[in-house]
Amino acid sequence: MKTKLFLFALLVSSCLFAQRTPETIESKKLGTRTFTVVTPASYATSPEKSYPTLLVLDGEYLLDPFEGILKYGAYWDDLPEMIIIAVNQNNGETRFADSEFDQAGFPSGTGANFFEFIGQELYPYVDKKYRTIPFRMIAGHDTTAGFLNFYLYKDNPIFNAYISLAPEMAPEMEKRVAERLAKTIKPVFYYQATGEGDLKEINEKAAELDANIKAVPNATFKYQNDAFKGASHYSLVAKAIPNAIYFIFDGYQPISMVEFQDKILKLDAGYTDYLVAKYDELEKRFGFKMKPRLSDFKAIEAAIMKNKAYNELLTLSDYANKHYPKTTLGTYHEALYYEKTGNYKRAIKTYQRAFTQEPIREITKDFMLNRAEALKGKPDKPTEEAPAEVPAETPTEEKKQE
Repeated sequence: MKTKLFLFALLVSSCLFAQRTPETIESKKLGTRTFTVVTPASYATSPEKSYPTLLVLDGEYLLDPFEGILKYGAYWDDLPEMIIIAVNQNNGETRFADSEFDQAGFPSGTGANFFEFIGQELYPYVDKKYRTIPFRMIAGHDTTAGFLNFYLYKDNPIFNAYISLAPEMAPEMEKRVAERLAKTIKPVFYYQATGEGDLKEINEKAAELDANIKAVPNATFKYQNDAFKGASHYSLVAKAIPNAIYFIFDGYQPISMVEFQDKILKLDAGYTDYLVAKYDELEKRFGFKMKPRLSDFKAIEAAIMKNKAYNELLTLSDYANKHYPKTTLGTYHEALYYEKTGNYKRAIKTYQRAFTQEPIREITKDFMLNRAEALKGKPDKPTEEAPAEVPAETPTEEKKQE
């Protein structure tokens, strides 16, 4: 019996936490290479869902801090769940061979082979085996941070976001990266971090790149540079990782109190449009569709009520019905509109529709029916805001002619 309970607990735990899978690939360019794939907690229970990917170079020591931040952010719905691909490079001189470049500052030898391995062998393998979407990120530290910049040299780079931690740069890289960012067509996120206590050469080159990037006119890419005071070559990694991830996914988070107070409440109108634009932008930026959060519906409803923009409850209702059909959410907003504009009879009928719908959070059938009951006996307000009752029968064209 104890054995059965243990196995059941093990099965349950495997569905609740991210899974690490050691992988081996026989590369035509590099021979046998090993890496680890980390799938998020929902991977097994949401077979219809696909995920962005983060490729972590120096996977032996960078995987844990990246995974920790991503799991923490996903727990609070501040960050999307994603698949992490951690490449092992710390056996002997592997990371240096993988990052080899020539005197002109371009990948060469084993560095060129590793560069092609990522795009031509590793990603095709991962994309075929795991449920991925095209939004890809790459991260590295010192030698590998410099190497990841080579992907920006391509006209159509395979990565959307770059996390460069204390980069050791190839010749001319501090100029070429800025030049390539200026010419990029696809949306790109670029993050760089250095520590005050790091090597002088690393910090000087990073500062040059920072100045060159900031000088790009009409930038179409997103960029952030952090220079951490008092940080060493190694401690800056722990400081930079959360900054980098939250920089890339800025705007993904649910509507906060600051956003509500400083942006939404100050609008003269267009509260529902704000919500629609938020999720449209997320889909455009990251390439995955998100169902609008219920907490965000509540925030927009609160703004509408506070500013007495009751007409927007109808557009909010339409948006709710689009994403949460068959539930009480859209019906609730519609009924609330009729109630607030004084059309109590229609509000009662609308609240009562909840009897045949699925409850959603606190908007239960009892909640809706109680709202209807509380309005019974109240006469409709004779105002212009209260829409006229819809007749029980609409005359047909034939009757109109008669």
